Formats: sequence, C-alpha cells, structure tokens
Amino acid sequence: MKLRYVRLICALALCLTASIAATAQPYQQLTPNDFTGQVPQGSGFYVAHTSCNVTMNYDVRRQQQGNYKIVFNIRLQFNPNRSWLNRQMITNTDMMAEVLRHEQGHYQIAYLMQQEMISELNLQRYTGDYQRQANNVFNRIDDKYRRMNTDYDNDTQHMQNRKQQDAWATYLNRELALAGNLAMNE
Repeated sequence: MKLRYVRLICALALCLTASIAATAQPYQQLTPNDFTGQVPQGSGFYVAHTSCNVTMNYDVRRQQQGNYKIVFNIRLQFNPNRSWLNRQMITNTDMMAEVLRHEQGHYQIAYLMQQEMISELNLQRYTGDYQRQANNVFNRIDDKYRRMNTDYDNDTQHMQNRKQQDAWATYLNRELALAGNLAMNE
C-alpha cells in the first residue's frame, strides 16, 4: 500500500491592503471526519491525500530613511474538500490510525512552514524593494518544505517503513515543540 504523495500546495498571495480577509486555522489534530474530498479516479494504491495552503498577505507602512515596516499575515489552511481518505482500502481501526498519523505528518510540515515564515519574515529589515525581499524569503522557505515533504514520503515509503515513520514523527513533534516555544517567546 502506498500513500499518495501529498503536495504541499503553497499559494503566494501578495496583497498590499490594510485589511486581511481571513484568519488562520489553529493547529489541529486530523481526524477521519476532516477528509471530506472525493477519492479521484486513478488514485491507484494511494490511500490518502492531505491538502494545505500557506499564504502570505501583508500591509506596508513607509518608515524613515527608505525603510518599510511590513505587517505580515501568514495563514495555514487545511482544505477538507481537497483532502481525502480511500476508506475502502482502510480495513481496520489500526490501519486508520496509521494513515492518520502519516497524514498528520504532512500537516505538521505545513504548520512548521507557516511558523518559520512568520519568524523569518518578521526578522527582515525591509527597504523599497520589500516585495522582492518578502518573495525571496517565502520562496526559499517554500522550497525547503516542499523538499521536506518529498523526503518524508520517500523515507517513510508512504508510511510503509514504520521505523522511519516513527523517526519522522519524533522529529516533527520535537520541531513543533520548538516552534511553540519560539512563538511564546515573541
């Protein structure tokens, strides 16, 4: 059994408006009820797909001497209608727990991406070229987490390698704890 490679769908939405439309979802533990999307034809042996978007919006205020203050809103959105479980292939509750554990890892990667973007973007000093500066940070972090998502599926063999799945779960949980500690210190 293979799990569908989960693409971390990252949409870069740069809006230079003072109002920000939506708020981020808080971190969540995924359940079977979160996966409401239809299993696509041709999904083959894939059991699940998790869809998340990380988006960036910001408001710009000109400061002194060519510097700019940027107020960022980095959102993580879990997309239930584009996330799915092939329940016909999940034969018992233990298997469901394993599938959800693996899919939670994909969600955790998206969450870590959001947290790193918040941290990195807020550390930058912005000049008149702020759009390029923000895009560069976003793209660099996006690339890092796309690679991590691919490595996660490759290393765990889409959850089939339980030893690697355990190692990734330990790593991701540790990184989440560190991200939470950083957020509390800001």
